[in-house]
Amino acid sequence: MPILDYKCARFALIGAVTAASYVVMYPAFLAAGLPQVEANAAAFFLAIVLQYIGHTLFTFERRLVDRRQITKFAIMTGCGFAMSALVTGPFAQALGVPAWAAALAVALYLPVQNFILMTLWVFALPHPTKEYTS
Repeated sequence: MPILDYKCARFALIGAVTAASYVVMYPAFLAAGLPQVEANAAAFFLAIVLQYIGHTLFTFERRLVDRRQITKFAIMTGCGFAMSALVTGPFAQALGVPAWAAALAVALYLPVQNFILMTLWVFALPHPTKEYTS
């Protein structure tokens, strides 16, 4: 299997596990008595931690503890959140798009954005420096 297909399959698997974990954790936290905002925040945070661990170790096979990588992942996550807020908020309102369609757009767009950012930036290996002699 070509390397890109292999990475895409791993990426999709971790994405599905991450989404499923959120879907399980959020109602579990509500059932445990957490208020909605706290239940959502806890489920979201834990799903993001799981996503980082899964993509680091399984999809991209990198070291788990790497400050630069963690920082890049956090920035990427923040960008994804901002994009989802824009698409489901002002963009959807300006275009008259129903909420379900805006959510679907986010669900289809963010994995592509994340795969590109993770491949080219978050988990990219540093390029070896070449010495050129004259």
